[in-house]
Amino acid sequence: MSGAPQTAFAVPGIVPDWAAPSRVRAFVSLREGGVSAGAYGDAQGRAHGLNLGDHVGDDPQHVATNRARLQSSLPGPICWMRQVHGIDVWDADAGAVGDAQSTARPLPAFDGPTADAAVTSRPGAVLAIMTADCLPILLTDTEGRAVACAHAGWRGLASGVVGATVQSLQDRLGASAHLLAWLGPAIGPRAFEVGPDVYSAFCDADPGAHTAFVQRRDAAGKWWADLYALARRELARCGVRSVSGGDLCTVSDARRFYSHRRDRVTGRMVSLVWIDP
Repeated sequence: MSGAPQTAFAVPGIVPDWAAPSRVRAFVSLREGGVSAGAYGDAQGRAHGLNLGDHVGDDPQHVATNRARLQSSLPGPICWMRQVHGIDVWDADAGAVGDAQSTARPLPAFDGPTADAAVTSRPGAVLAIMTADCLPILLTDTEGRAVACAHAGWRGLASGVVGATVQSLQDRLGASAHLLAWLGPAIGPRAFEVGPDVYSAFCDADPGAHTAFVQRRDAAGKWWADLYALARRELARCGVRSVSGGDLCTVSDARRFYSHRRDRVTGRMVSLVWIDP
């Protein structure tokens, strides 16, 4: 299993099961444990939803309450980002967002950075990735000197968000650093139907990526895509071979997870990583 239920937090969640050193902590929120209702509520629509997304149409006060509940168990402020399926990596220590090759789309004013990955070596800085089918990736080194996270939907994976995030860690720790990763809840390989645009985005650049796709016999021009396999392929290309997780499907588990593909209008979970102060 990729994680076990967490009882020490103020909200229900999953603690990743990976080989990170003890000073590195991580947590993934679930669908329940808050006050959001309806499409943002629990699986029955009751007002128990822990939607943490402030951009999906939920009552802002409900989101604020949910975020406060989560924050109460953490050692420092959550470093929220505005995610846009790009490859910018936010240096949460310096406040810089950098990658000249960014594919990020402009958004209205926001009090946090526009980025799809973040890195820190500052104890107590809590990095966060919001998802509802896209793949959250958490990274650290075997000594726990720094942590990083990445928002890896298919666009981000195809554009290079994994490489950009790994490079940001290597720039900080040195190229010889031994990195490890955990793959959080995402749309599973038998739920993610894609067309030729997605297939080509990966296989034109890397013919070997075809192993992450299964062509549908009952739907011409459609494939089942395995985000987990694609992410592992990118991580291996970057030299990260200690990879855990990758067995939690957001679409098939409506009780625990929000899913945009399944419900369209829905909330967001968050995957967190930090260095224990």
